[in-house]
Amino acid sequence: MEIIPLPAFRDNYIWTLRHHRSAVVVDPGDADPVLHYLEDQGLDLTAILVTHHHADHVGGIGTLRRRWPVPVFGPAREAIPACSHPLAEGDRVRLAIPSLELEVLEVPGHTLGHIAYLGAGFVFCGDTLFSAGCGRLFEGTAAQLQASLARLAALPPETLVYCTHEYTLANLRFARQVEPDNPGREDYRRDCEGRRAIGAPTLPSTIGRERAVNPFLRTTEPAIIAAVTTWQGRPPEDDAACFAALREWKNQA
Repeated sequence: MEIIPLPAFRDNYIWTLRHHRSAVVVDPGDADPVLHYLEDQGLDLTAILVTHHHADHVGGIGTLRRRWPVPVFGPAREAIPACSHPLAEGDRVRLAIPSLELEVLEVPGHTLGHIAYLGAGFVFCGDTLFSAGCGRLFEGTAAQLQASLARLAALPPETLVYCTHEYTLANLRFARQVEPDNPGREDYRRDCEGRRAIGAPTLPSTIGRERAVNPFLRTTEPAIIAAVTTWQGRPPEDDAACFAALREWKNQA
């Protein structure tokens, strides 16, 4: 099985799981890149996975299903177009790709019903966790998002992180403001700049790398607490307050 990134809009990726002549797509906000790829490669769509309800993640479902009337898996707590398999915490998705079973994790914060799909060594996390960053709070609370990120950060360090936007370099610039003396982050930045220079994605990342460079997973680090203290003019009351302030700082950056 291969996992292929199909660029969409300005910075989205529609992740496509390909095996022999079949394909499964994740968060198809735009049908055109999927149609072009599947037709060019002679593949049939067999399922659609959705992490949350935002238009840039679901907008292509109707067009794709007119061509391939396939099952649509998505969060039970959100209105997903043509959702045939509503999913909640602990559910399992068994796809028509040999030996592939995905576990459903509820990871609210960006939206209230946001889910992630955990497979054999990888996670499709939508807009909850980005490389060196995290999603905005559109519906949930900072406490919810922090708890969701903690769940993802607890996965094995080698777990591949397939998020849905190419935000890595912008996130790394913010991470440098927050934690300027992180040598691992600078090594990662140089690698990502090289990838983008040749048009390659910076993704997937890994959980281990995110633990090392992502400030939203490092809010107990003294350097980050000090940076938040300087930014807001007072020390955060606790780790949750540090996270909330960091997310607000990123909103304004």
